[in-house]
Amino acid sequence: MTGNNERSVARRDPFAELAEWRPLFGPLFGREGRGLLDEIWGRSAFGRALAPSVDISEDDGHYVVSAELPGTKREDVTVELQGDVLTIRGEKRNEREEKKEKRRFVERSYGTFSRSFTLPADADGERVSASFKDGVLTVTIGKRAEAKPRVVDIKG
Repeated sequence: MTGNNERSVARRDPFAELAEWRPLFGPLFGREGRGLLDEIWGRSAFGRALAPSVDISEDDGHYVVSAELPGTKREDVTVELQGDVLTIRGEKRNEREEKKEKRRFVERSYGTFSRSFTLPADADGERVSASFKDGVLTVTIGKRAEAKPRVVDIKG
């Protein structure tokens, strides 16, 4: 094309325009100035949609990791301990269908998830158990006996 009929397509990256705001909001935007926005609208947000919420607690003799896995079957979940890293993996297949007179609504969520945690030094990898009930996975990790504090008598 030549003359007045020539058109050009300009590509614009609105996220790049936010770079000038980085000094003010640096931590919010991550390394490349996109972290927060990618989490809200980008691939990171989609990837986290299937990741289970996890609670981690501790008592005198154990660590307990509880993962919420609604809509997931026990046979679709694996718990793996490799060295000091505990990994929970699984696949979620959930479908909901609603039919009314002239409408039909279908919602599906499918995908795999994985969460990994580095265990503390006093965790005993030989004393790990897992149970699954009502959509909640509970992993219990024992503590090593030698890691517990011991009171020493002071003799006078």
